[in-house]
Amino acid sequence: MIQAHAVRLFGRRGYDGTTVNDVAAAAGVSPMTVYRHFPTKEDLVLADQNGPLVAERIAATPAGQPLVRRIGTALVESARTLTAGDDRFLLARLRLMISTPALRARHLDNHHLLQQAIVDGLGDEATDPDAAFRATAAASACLAVMHTALVRWAQDDGRTDLADLITTALAAAFGDDPR
Repeated sequence: MIQAHAVRLFGRRGYDGTTVNDVAAAAGVSPMTVYRHFPTKEDLVLADQNGPLVAERIAATPAGQPLVRRIGTALVESARTLTAGDDRFLLARLRLMISTPALRARHLDNHHLLQQAIVDGLGDEATDPDAAFRATAAASACLAVMHTALVRWAQDDGRTDLADLITTALAAAFGDDPR
């Protein structure tokens, strides 16, 4: 609820024009409560549960498939889950990440955390240094492709299906349909 109020206020007043106190007042909580759940103002936009969702999807894919296919499939399936129903909140968060310099910088941190969640989702398959390197490279490439699809989705105002955009971008980058 706090995050929803923050994203709404940031969208209306701008990220820099909204304080944590403004968010706390809109959510009907104290600033300390906001900070307890969101240690930084950036976290009010960037905090999400994508990492565990993607890692769970990767762990469920057959180990015999190429890494890029497994990661791509997990990203597409996760996008379907995240956009099921009302995806306006996700779209508003994405717009803020794209348009706010301070959030773009922190978004790279989230990118790294998601990359690590993907490698962790591979479990024992990525324990030795060479396998971990290959998994990290594949995850990084897939996340760059997904970022391109996310930007397009924001430019389209969410009218295009996000999972389909990610699939199209993965196919353009890697030469086939990763599903």
